[in-house]
Amino acid sequence: MKVIVGLGNPGAQYANTPHSVGFEVVDAIAAELGLGWETKKAFSCLMAKGVFAGVPVLLVKPQTYMNLSGDSVAPVVKYHNATTADLIVVQDDIDIPLGRIRIRKNGSCGGHNGIRNIIERLGSQSFIRLKVGVGKDKSNVIGHVLGKFDPASRTTVDKVVSASVQAVASILRDGADKAMNVFNGWTPDAS
Repeated sequence: MKVIVGLGNPGAQYANTPHSVGFEVVDAIAAELGLGWETKKAFSCLMAKGVFAGVPVLLVKPQTYMNLSGDSVAPVVKYHNATTADLIVVQDDIDIPLGRIRIRKNGSCGGHNGIRNIIERLGSQSFIRLKVGVGKDKSNVIGHVLGKFDPASRTTVDKVVSASVQAVASILRDGADKAMNVFNGWTPDAS
């Protein structure tokens, strides 16, 4: 079973914000599969189980707030006898322009506090990340990632979320290397 985690912040005030785009991607996968979310208090998350791209998956939305994502993710991975090789984390990335996605097979947190906490709690950097570019406002990074998408950006994000769902399916079906070749150069104009 693969564990697909979408990162974000719980609560309506954080919906439609760059920092919660990971939630949007796993929500789109759940919707495509006709799955509903179940609250799992023991893991501080919302969870859904299904089969995506022919692979059994566990979809996870930590409800711990971003900086403590690992407090949810690590126990889920351990309880389900998964390894870091079974983990795919969908995250926002301010260093990637809005409208781009990038798949990485491992590496540091890159300054992302949710990823930092997951690495700390798992004791490993060796898990796949699907980074969704949200761009940045250098003068107000926190305001940018927690602010709402404007209508023009929202149109781009909708395309990126759709492409991200396809990218996760490709990772599951074809492996990370092939998915990287297809999606790391993807742009919204290509869809």
